[in-house]
Amino acid sequence: MPLLAFGEYRPDVSDYEGQATRNIQNVVPRGDGYGPFSSFSAYTAALPAPCRGAFYALKSDGTVVTFAGTATKLYRLNNTDFTWLDVSKGGASYSQLSASAQWQFAQTGNLVFATQANAVLQVFDLTSSTAFDNALGAPPQAAYISVVGRFLVLSGLLSTPYRIRWSGLNNFNSATSWDGLTAGSDFQDFPDGGIVRGVAGGEAGIIFQDQAIRRMSYVPGSPVIFQIDRITQDKGLYAPYSIIRAGERIFFYAGQGFHKIEPGGVPQPIGREKVDRTFLADLDKGNLQLMIGAADPRSTRVFWSYKSVSGTTGSYDKLLGYDFLLDRFFSVAMTGEYLLGMSQTGLTLENLDSISSSIDAMTLSLDAYATAVQPEIAQFSSSHVLGFFRGSNLEATIESAEQGTDDNRIMIRGFRPVTDATTLLGSVSSRETPSAAAALGAEVAVNARTGRCDVRRDTRYARFKIRIPAAASWTFCAGVVPDLTVSGTL
Repeated sequence: MPLLAFGEYRPDVSDYEGQATRNIQNVVPRGDGYGPFSSFSAYTAALPAPCRGAFYALKSDGTVVTFAGTATKLYRLNNTDFTWLDVSKGGASYSQLSASAQWQFAQTGNLVFATQANAVLQVFDLTSSTAFDNALGAPPQAAYISVVGRFLVLSGLLSTPYRIRWSGLNNFNSATSWDGLTAGSDFQDFPDGGIVRGVAGGEAGIIFQDQAIRRMSYVPGSPVIFQIDRITQDKGLYAPYSIIRAGERIFFYAGQGFHKIEPGGVPQPIGREKVDRTFLADLDKGNLQLMIGAADPRSTRVFWSYKSVSGTTGSYDKLLGYDFLLDRFFSVAMTGEYLLGMSQTGLTLENLDSISSSIDAMTLSLDAYATAVQPEIAQFSSSHVLGFFRGSNLEATIESAEQGTDDNRIMIRGFRPVTDATTLLGSVSSRETPSAAAALGAEVAVNARTGRCDVRRDTRYARFKIRIPAAASWTFCAGVVPDLTVSGTL
């Protein structure tokens, strides 16, 4: 028989005699099927408490400076021993971060800003600061922060949640930055659309409300400063930390599912009849602060972490990924506290001992440290440790669409997986009617001589599944070649 390719992951639709699959885990889509997803590998020491926000900044010489927040503190990573230094204002604790919120960060030149609604906007000068301090100019307390063009924009304002506020043009931390009189500093109230849930930065900004999305475009010389246009009706942001900017594209999760916005465009659904219904049923809607979006700059993939209805309190337990070039989703089982795109600082011979006392015992290769300047997807684990997905391959599961005919029975004698994995287990699930539950057969190892998984099953409908064990070395899995014949009519 010809190759039965492992299809697109679309759990929202039936795979009955279809092309899509409803069951994949810990794999990423490729043009020829699927590839492995690497496990988490620790990079730093643990924070003293769960991570509630993180960010990396770049100094003028290219040095990476990493910040992280907990419920009451802000920390900076020591680039020599990879421990965390308390850089909270005056070494004191901030007002408790709301249980449903995260710290948010932004960089303008040498200044890094950190915000949460229960604290005054904080600022850290990369050239001179040893700790954060209150930003100048009496900015409003805000839940969200972004950079739009040459303005700093605050949203989710504590006292006026239907308003956004922006700084003066190129004036981010002075006594006049937020006075509403100097060089473009101003605000905008929105009479409809609900509370402002965030702004996606860039050359133009995208304003997200509960039930509206607007575009803000700078108009030089105009007294209005920004032209603000509504680009959706009755569609807004469902999860405030789900916003992702990947290059010029923006991705987010609305009440109607996953969407993207191309440059200058309007929201377009990307998850409809693919993952939207399945995701919504699995999402713990009481923990939306754990639905965090992040882009992987090394690829064409974006990720959303989330806590499922069966997950453990305080951390997410799943990642949903989307490859926007291939237009395909994928699912990863991963526990953590905070997901982000992260750039790793360089490693010198002097600080090798801070990573490991033995080169043989290192979990990351020296080549990984030497080339890790480009940002990549990272997370804080449930142990409060920052790291990257560079470990051994996770256990992978891929299942085919359901095969069979309504008029005939089929006899399955086995199948041949088309993959470069040398170690795997195969199984067949079967059922007699589309309304019956599928019965999963026993797993069998691939025959080293023939490359087949030898199973026997007489049924009407069948799915072929392979499981590649954790730490197995492989790069692709395209599908299976079934060995089956018609065994009779009904």
